[in-house]
Amino acid sequence: QGTLPKNYHMGVMNDVVVDERILSFGLSSAGYDVCLKEDFRIFTNINTTVIDPLAFDDRCLHVHKGPYAIIPPNSYMLGTTVEWFNIPADVLVVVVGKSSLARCGLAITATPIEPGFSGNVVIEVANLSPSPVKVYANMGIAQFLFFRSNEPCGVSYADMGGKYQNQTGVQLAIV
Repeated sequence: QGTLPKNYHMGVMNDVVVDERILSFGLSSAGYDVCLKEDFRIFTNINTTVIDPLAFDDRCLHVHKGPYAIIPPNSYMLGTTVEWFNIPADVLVVVVGKSSLARCGLAITATPIEPGFSGNVVIEVANLSPSPVKVYANMGIAQFLFFRSNEPCGVSYADMGGKYQNQTGVQLAIV
């Protein structure tokens, strides 16, 4: 029998062994692979609205809840990590995409997570391909890399009263 590859999960459903492929999540060799909740915001042009970060119109988004979301070609989606983070004042987190998803045309926007941030993290996922791409909840979506500085920062995200502090769901741009 041996051991299963890291990207497999064996389970039993109705007395039948089920073999499910998943992308890795959790602690990795050099960081932490996060998953998304079953709550997605997919950008759409159905209502022909302009995406304006200074006056955001919710009609730009399609709300989708479920075990996966399909991102249309050349489109974009927001999701929230399952994991809650409390980042220390001497740690900066950089978000990078996973290779398996990049090879399917998905790009993860690399936004830093500031020292002192607490909350679920909103992940931005872009479909750069000419085809729809399926993204699953509870599957590894991005890797967080943690960098510790020699000392705590002078003013942390929490000290500044960061606008996304303690967010719990898909938070749209706040300007």
